[in-house]
Amino acid sequence: MRTPPAQWILARAIGLLAIGLLAIGAPAIAQSPSPAAGVAPTPSCAPMASSAPLPSAAPADPLAVGDLTVFAAASLARPFGEFQAPWEAAHPGSELVFSFDASSALRTQVEQGAPADVFASADTRNPQALVDECLATDLTAFAGNHLVVVVPTGNPAGITSPADLATPGLKVVAAGPDVPIARYATQLIDTLAALPGYPADFAAAVAANVVSQEDNVKAVLAKIELGEGDAAIVYVTDAVSSTAVETVAIPDEANVVATYAAAAVTDAADPALASDFLAFLSGSEAQAVLAGYGFLPAP
Repeated sequence: MRTPPAQWILARAIGLLAIGLLAIGAPAIAQSPSPAAGVAPTPSCAPMASSAPLPSAAPADPLAVGDLTVFAAASLARPFGEFQAPWEAAHPGSELVFSFDASSALRTQVEQGAPADVFASADTRNPQALVDECLATDLTAFAGNHLVVVVPTGNPAGITSPADLATPGLKVVAAGPDVPIARYATQLIDTLAALPGYPADFAAAVAANVVSQEDNVKAVLAKIELGEGDAAIVYVTDAVSSTAVETVAIPDEANVVATYAAAAVTDAADPALASDFLAFLSGSEAQAVLAGYGFLPAP
């Protein structure tokens, strides 16, 4: 992330001082009436108008291109790792700096002021929340994914279908409730429970078998790779990336499509560059890389 130039900092300080001087001695402004009870005020992301214009800062160097910090879902680590070359070819001098974790954790970091330019999530819910909070803009869906059941190599628990996830004593590894894969898995289990051959208490039986809740989908997969659980539900793209797990197919009529979306963080160091990355995600080069790792086009 680039540090603001000294001229900008000086200009900003002068402007704030001018505002403060104008405020001294100004008559008190009557408060607006409170909204009617039970009616939430409509949030607005429009900037507040200043009573004293800031002095103009020195123009930015049009040739200067900074690095771009991207907070991205853990399941995107492998394809995003291949984006550097095509990105730099189109933006010489700009490097992509990634931070991978659960989408819910990354959203919290942005809300707490962590320096990020773009947020790429394994769902639409987390980036939409930032948009609603005026912390991000330009929500863009860029990929999809399916779910699959994974078991350790050799399948020691003998799981042959998703119905076996309800077998008493089975050790199921899951993610924390706020992690997108956990919400998708819950949706999947509820859909499976309605299929013929699944017991009425299927969802409750699976929940009773959960032995751990991990921070993100990569940690879930790692538990199964190490044999510390009998089964887990992960993204297809994570399953195909591992040589230490086997998969159990999910019926097509029950599977869930996970939608991945990204947004530009409002406080991005270079908003235009952040918008360029969103366009890049939807472009042919990035889409080809994503498809090569098993991702689907955005629903």
